Amino acid sequence: MHSHVRVLRAALVLCVSLAALPAWAAPYVWVTSEGDSVEAHVGELIPTRQSSPMPVLKEPHVVLADGKDLPVQATDDGYTATLPGSETSGDARFTAKSLDKNDVLTIFGAKAGRSETEPVNDLELVPTEPNGDHFRLIWKGKPVASAVVGVQTSSGWRRTLHAGPDGTVSLVSSDFPDLFPSRYVLNTTVKLNGEVEFDGKTYDSVRYTATLTFDVPKQ
Repeated sequence: MHSHVRVLRAALVLCVSLAALPAWAAPYVWVTSEGDSVEAHVGELIPTRQSSPMPVLKEPHVVLADGKDLPVQATDDGYTATLPGSETSGDARFTAKSLDKNDVLTIFGAKAGRSETEPVNDLELVPTEPNGDHFRLIWKGKPVASAVVGVQTSSGWRRTLHAGPDGTVSLVSSDFPDLFPSRYVLNTTVKLNGEVEFDGKTYDSVRYTATLTFDVPKQ
């Protein structure tokens, strides 16, 4: 992702939920974007009673389509940034890092929008076609097989989806052929078994969390 994060002898495996909590019990980072404004939110779209403490983020920044970083300003519930004019037509991305009380490093990658099918973050959910309803989890250019993806909407609808061998999940089915108007947040976490160097220290257990947020407006 960046020069100060180096992955050695890494093997990607699915992350096991801590203490058997529901998929949405762990806070995550999600992004919204309107015009040239990007807002990163820390926590769940709809908080649950069993939510864990909010993570303290380090090195938060917006990631532009060319991979360059954009600084952010802290707000009461997250971070905000203003995009340059050339970046306002595409999807918006944000990354940050966090260390928990057990000294486990989590790298958050969040994206708002589903117009771009090519990933930029190391771990990213991308639509299989622009503004589509099928999504693929990509790790450094390769699909993550058998991924588990949680879906939550602002209307309270929740689902857990299991991706196929090509890392693809679908939000529609024969029973529900269309997306209903709502804000959608897709969330997944994978664990990287191996050594990661961050700020001069080596971590043996690293989690990558990816979210994708988009709105389906009322017709």
